[in-house]
Amino acid sequence: MAAAAQAARALPFPFVFTARAEGLLHDAKLDDVIARLQAYEKAGADVLFAPGLRTIADIRKVCAAVGKPVNFMGGMPGAPAIFDLEAAGVRRISLATSLYRAAMTGLRDAARDIRQTGTLGFADRIMPSSEWNPLMCG
Repeated sequence: MAAAAQAARALPFPFVFTARAEGLLHDAKLDDVIARLQAYEKAGADVLFAPGLRTIADIRKVCAAVGKPVNFMGGMPGAPAIFDLEAAGVRRISLATSLYRAAMTGLRDAARDIRQTGTLGFADRIMPSSEWNPLMCG
């Protein structure tokens, strides 16, 4: 981690070095994940990330244990609200593939409408061109 942080600082452009402790995805204890994040912070990471955090209590505990910004993986079922994350100390939220998956859910639902009901009812739920065009054309 220290070598990676040093390499990031040597780049000729701004680079945010995010260190990721994945222990919660593999049944590690929260205190062990916090210790790893603290070591990453000491090694020079700019942002600390522990995917698998779920409860506000655990998120608050992680944020209180480190001095660098903490990233939260959003876009998963049951994720806390953004204002609750902010109040707990989160300073960055990653969405990964969740926006893409939300779009693909709409595609799947439209295809089901067509196939299962023989209707085009999905069209009643889509964004009108008057909203879409400004988003795509500026």
